[in-house]
Amino acid sequence: MDYAKEALRYHAEWNGKLETVPKMPIQNRDDLSIAYTPGVAAPCLEIQKDPKLSYTYTGRGHTIAVISDGSAILGLGNIGPEAGMPVMEGKCVLFKALSGLDAIPLCLNTQDTDELVHIISSLEPSFGGINLEDIAAPRCFEVEKRLQEKMQIPVFHDDQHGTAIVVSSAIVNALRLVKKENPNIVINGAGSAGCAIARLLLDLELGNVILVDKQGILEKNMELTSGQRALIDRLNIHHRTGTLSDALKNADVFIGVSAGHIVSKEMIQSMNEKAIVFAMANPIPEIGPEDAKEAGAYVVGTGRSDHPNQINNLLAFPGIFKGALDAQATKINDEMKKAAVFAIASLISEEELSPDNIIVSALDPRVVPAVSKAVQQAAKDSGVIRKWDR
Repeated sequence: MDYAKEALRYHAEWNGKLETVPKMPIQNRDDLSIAYTPGVAAPCLEIQKDPKLSYTYTGRGHTIAVISDGSAILGLGNIGPEAGMPVMEGKCVLFKALSGLDAIPLCLNTQDTDELVHIISSLEPSFGGINLEDIAAPRCFEVEKRLQEKMQIPVFHDDQHGTAIVVSSAIVNALRLVKKENPNIVINGAGSAGCAIARLLLDLELGNVILVDKQGILEKNMELTSGQRALIDRLNIHHRTGTLSDALKNADVFIGVSAGHIVSKEMIQSMNEKAIVFAMANPIPEIGPEDAKEAGAYVVGTGRSDHPNQINNLLAFPGIFKGALDAQATKINDEMKKAAVFAIASLISEEELSPDNIIVSALDPRVVPAVSKAVQQAAKDSGVIRKWDR
């Protein structure tokens, strides 16, 4: 199938992938008077007296805002807010289809950090959570941090943390399979996803991490982004220097969130035995799965659905938001992210584990309930449950 051609045809036919469907009939005067004036004044006044009732009398508690500034849309780059809308609509469709949560796509016509923080934080009374999407690094780090400090609902940049959670789940299972502890892990691509993956792997104590970008192996004396600078003291404990090729010598794990065709067979051959290779650049991986295996990689994963071990954010964000909203959490903290990692990993049993099966399918119906339950419990255990004092 020519997906590009079919997508254009269907998007034109649908004229958008979302619609608003009322839950109540409007067929007579009584219906109108209950759904709108004068009856609607009653829930308004109850919410005024007790703000937590906004979660009872409105759809806020099951509604997410999916927000982008159009600066880093998929692999397309800074194509602008209008051009980013099909992606945001698609994300909203996935929320509804997989978790039952409602989601509203919002593409903002600004890439100014202060404006983004002001606009998004002002939306708090209308939503139960904020999913930041396709905002370029390093702006995404500051926007998310400031919103988390300012808002009392979960704010989650999926390109960072969703990717990190699913990659970490796959690493947990791959390391179970190859029976390695404290591996040397090389991440190529030090933007929002690469930094978040590095941080979560380090927090989970899954191995030693080297972060590489176009400058080479990141070091303190380089020009670093705020996200890279926050990690640099925890990276590269053996003080390696050089290029990606140098970093991969005697490495156990390669994680690519960068660009296609930048890893050669020779580079894979320089890795340790039973190497784990996650080449996740889309649509063209850093190295083709077949080439990686021919070069000796034992476990290979990609971001694509036409190869085994697809590493897809879809495994994370629906269940994470459902668990957070069901718990009425005020944030998505590190404990909740870690809980999601192990919930996803646990869905592959010891008997099912194999080089071509280290991560569950994103469409497996067990995923959202398992992740949601784990995240909800972690929110309660870590005390980030909404406390109403007004």
